[in-house]
Amino acid sequence: MSLEIDWQAFLSVFAAALVGAAVIVLFYALGLRMLVRAGRIPVVTPAEFTDAITVLSEKEIKRAEKQAAKAARKNPLTEGQRQLAFVAAIACFAVCAVAVAGGILMIVIGH
Repeated sequence: MSLEIDWQAFLSVFAAALVGAAVIVLFYALGLRMLVRAGRIPVVTPAEFTDAITVLSEKEIKRAEKQAAKAARKNPLTEGQRQLAFVAAIACFAVCAVAVAGGILMIVIGH
């Protein structure tokens, strides 16, 4: 019994995984950046777990929301530029979704 590794196939899978991960991270980060530029700063309240080390209080959550609203008001962009940044953010998130769906399809269908 001989075990042989197809190194060319291994390298092509490695390169595809590396490029796919880089594309997803890049476009997700760019999408978040565009979302902030559009004045829609995502404020996510943490889930409360019984064994959590730190849980934000209502006061801290309200302070974060207040800071996000203040930053949105300080945005120097015009309304058209904000809408364009929002559309760009949605497009970046769509690229991420297509990359993930494509990867899943390649695994399920193309094995």
